[in-house]
Amino acid sequence: MKLHGRRVVVTGAAGTIGRALTATLEAGGARVVGLDLAGATIHCDLTDAGQVRAAVATAVDRLGGLDLLVNNAGIGGPAPAELAPDAVVRRQLEVNLLAAWSTTAAAIPALEESRGRIVFIASRMALLPLPLAAAYGVSKRALVAYADALRLEVGTHIGVSVVYPSMVASPIHDSTAAAGLSLDGVSRFEPVEGVVAAVLRAATARRAPADLATTGRGRVELAVARHFPGLARRLVTRTVAGRLAAGAFDSAPLAAGLRRRGLPPGSA
Repeated sequence: MKLHGRRVVVTGAAGTIGRALTATLEAGGARVVGLDLAGATIHCDLTDAGQVRAAVATAVDRLGGLDLLVNNAGIGGPAPAELAPDAVVRRQLEVNLLAAWSTTAAAIPALEESRGRIVFIASRMALLPLPLAAAYGVSKRALVAYADALRLEVGTHIGVSVVYPSMVASPIHDSTAAAGLSLDGVSRFEPVEGVVAAVLRAATARRAPADLATTGRGRVELAVARHFPGLARRLVTRTVAGRLAAGAFDSAPLAAGLRRRGLPPGSA
């Protein structure tokens, strides 16, 4: 399958990954409509179900159909799991999970007609959770569960794929860093080009792959997380223990509980 002439909707089109993805798709001859709050083809608050339905209908009308939906929109933010969910947590669940659900539901009729594809951009944190960022990990794991259920329902007519990036340098990490909870040194940055390439593989493969890593290291991490969860947990815990010992979270009030308790024996 080729990109030329493909009719595509990308959510979060004004963000770092969205811009790179849109540029690459258009360079390959695809026609792209972006949905975002700013800097996109169609202005849309993806957490407003009414706006989502109207925006998807407008996009399908402009494109004359739909071949590919990329659910890319996402936000992050500090969220220790031990604390009660606040507005930051609820916003992440709304944008990262429910917005993708609403957008997908609105696009299903057009995608079924074209026998198109849906690509969800999740995160390696869906399978390798990290402390102090519970809302993001929970939302992305739930997004994968949604994609798995959707594949069982529509997979005879629509390809459903999930892409698992690690950290890409973008403003999504700014609020976490400002709270003193940066996970630099725990999760590694990777180039945006790898994420774009994985989305293109999902979009153009003869059969839609269910899951795609974005780097060689990512493939190893996903395999360990799936098949050796105990080992994955020990590796993450040991890395976080090293960051704690180095004082990485000393200035973060939200990490007070983690600092006070430390980590389980054997983690260092």
